[in-house]
Amino acid sequence: MRTGTGAGLPGIATSAPPPRGSLAAHTALRAAHAAYEARFGHVFIVSVDGHDPDETLSTVLASIRARLSNDPDEERSVAAEELRRIARGRLAVLAGTPPGAPGTAPGPV
Repeated sequence: MRTGTGAGLPGIATSAPPPRGSLAAHTALRAAHAAYEARFGHVFIVSVDGHDPDETLSTVLASIRARLSNDPDEERSVAAEELRRIARGRLAVLAGTPPGAPGTAPGPV
């Protein structure tokens, strides 16, 4: 499932609202996402919990660019950890516990 989409950014799976930013940055993100999906065969996913919403676009773009150099096995592991972070953060919200509190999802890396 593709979540966190919007603002013309199909397939960017995040746990935060759609990123803000310039048209050039959005274009760069779409290109990076297409390269990622072509390389790994699945959508890019990253947890942006705890990041300033004004920095979400740059955070996601930097992360996708860095992860494009991963080998497929390594990236599968990284993507799985990102999914776990998103799930833990959402469960923490449902439980009324802020993310990063003891026993919940760790803060941003």
